[in-house]
Amino acid sequence: MKLPPSKIKKIALFRALQLGDMLCMVPAMRALRQAYPKAEITLLGLPWGKSFTERFNYYFDKFIHFPGYPGLPEQGVDVTAFTRFLQQVQSEEFDLVIQMQGNGSVVNPMAELFGARHTAGYKNDGHYAPDNGLFMTYPDHGHEIDRHISLMEFLGIAAQGNELEYPLSTADYDALDGLALGIEPKKYVCIHPGSRGSYRQWPVKYFAALADYCIDEGYQAVITGTKEESGIIAAVISHMRHQPINTAGQTSMGAVGALIQNAAMLISNCTGVSHIASAFKTPSIVISMDGEPQRWGPLDTRVHRTINWLRSPDFHLVFRETVELVSLAG
Repeated sequence: MKLPPSKIKKIALFRALQLGDMLCMVPAMRALRQAYPKAEITLLGLPWGKSFTERFNYYFDKFIHFPGYPGLPEQGVDVTAFTRFLQQVQSEEFDLVIQMQGNGSVVNPMAELFGARHTAGYKNDGHYAPDNGLFMTYPDHGHEIDRHISLMEFLGIAAQGNELEYPLSTADYDALDGLALGIEPKKYVCIHPGSRGSYRQWPVKYFAALADYCIDEGYQAVITGTKEESGIIAAVISHMRHQPINTAGQTSMGAVGALIQNAAMLISNCTGVSHIASAFKTPSIVISMDGEPQRWGPLDTRVHRTINWLRSPDFHLVFRETVELVSLAG
């Protein structure tokens, strides 16, 4: 190990991204916690990341809201708030900051300003990174999960498997029960048509066709999504022959997790929920709209079928995969 546990008492991890991106780093966090069991680990992330650290409280001890930085598209930049953030981070006097945002071309100079005794992470040729032996050339290939495990191994931290996790609490199950959906475990299919960008949106008529097929096969169809995705969900329902269960805007992330855990199958074009399905080994159909299924699709290709829509925009291919998974579930 390049940095022995005896010298590392406080660690900050910088990754200010969305759910799917965050879940992909969980196996690396498992390895980090195993290597530094007594260290205080803080996530520096987007505002919603506080709930992520609460869900994964055996890996994280604290959370600090990162208010944006020039060149990072996830949120706008608040210069005044960033100044306060920088002062707060510096006052923590971290022993180690790990940059896991990306290849480092934008954020490595910023991470240096955090004032930690050691800074580690990814680097990219032609861009700044400290010459301290703790920065790995960004592996621009392979699965996102494995990229982060590779960073841990570069730092001398042994991998602890690449399985995903999504812990649920009694409150999460209670939240689902409180919706009184009238569903039975493994007797329904989750349909998640939303995504974070319109370019990732699979046509709603195709989601509708698959939902109708599942209902024809004896399953209930539960459509999930945020309040902001209500329009997409309404469009899906308008194309359906049958009436699904619409949970748009009604579910917490915990309730969604419980729904997916007990579903017979998930159909989505969203990596966040597909990684939840992967954590629970719930069979899934994932339509990849970003051209990187080898990076973001679930690792187990027997349980999860990822279709690269940019390469094979064939609904019948997706339908055949759905028919096969439904037959296996039955």
